[in-house]
Amino acid sequence: MTALPPIDNALLPADVRNGSTSDKDNYKAGLQFERQLVEQLTQIMADTSKAEDQGSAEDGSSAATDSYKQMLPGVMSDSIMSAGGLGLARTIADNLKGTGK
Repeated sequence: MTALPPIDNALLPADVRNGSTSDKDNYKAGLQFERQLVEQLTQIMADTSKAEDQGSAEDGSSAATDSYKQMLPGVMSDSIMSAGGLGLARTIADNLKGTGK
């Protein structure tokens, strides 16, 4: 699993930012799960586009193109997460905490 980049505390929800260490850990665990899910979804999306192309170094596409295609899911999921993600982290953190808000 790819590690999350450091999270700016100013970007955390106020109740998490002002909460306990456990609250912060639960939220970060939610973010990690959400990022992994987003990466898997973008990998599936990238795989469906490859099925149409069938590009590989053997049939004329370059190794650089293939490398970019392999990096696409990670880059897209990082971008989605840096823009706030899908909003699942809050629900996951609440369920880990046991409040289920």
